[in-house]
Amino acid sequence: MAAAGTRTLEFTILSAEELRLEGRPVKKNAFAVVKTDPFINSGSTRADSDGGSYPQWNEKVVVEMPMPPANSVTLEVRSGNRVVGAVAVPVSDFLGDGLTPEDYLHFLSYRLRDPRGVKNGIINFSVRVRGGGGGGSIYGCSPAAGKKVVEAECGGSSTPPSWGVPMVDGRSNYGGGGGVVTGVPVWGSSRA
Repeated sequence: MAAAGTRTLEFTILSAEELRLEGRPVKKNAFAVVKTDPFINSGSTRADSDGGSYPQWNEKVVVEMPMPPANSVTLEVRSGNRVVGAVAVPVSDFLGDGLTPEDYLHFLSYRLRDPRGVKNGIINFSVRVRGGGGGGSIYGCSPAAGKKVVEAECGGSSTPPSWGVPMVDGRSNYGGGGGVVTGVPVWGSSRA
């Protein structure tokens, strides 16, 4: 159980693609690191000795996130002591809408950038939020309060916007009932 004022984040780091070091494909021993705080809350996968520039981990990394959360969680892919690529994943992408259950499983893919800021591969993972019992809102709102926030943000409609959200039978899959979302667009931390 998460301590008061924290949430437990269960990341399953699935794989990475097209990893390079100094322009050459990564040969071996790539591993992923999840950081909610650069010095305290972090965890990592084992090194994949066979995957090269397409490592596969399918490994769970559990970290605590203090509440209220920072704006992002950092994911890095490393080879030895060198950072291959990193991304700052916005917390709002998996927590805080007040509409999805706290145990909702989000599948996400993000573009990695090397230390110079150059695009360098993709990381694929899932994340599930545990603990706190606050209905999933980063602001501590109840689901009913979250609905009111959506109504205020959407001009009086209680239907959330469907910006970039997959549609099923002409309806938005946003906010439940439609299952797990896959095929999320790949973007970097600047979404460019």
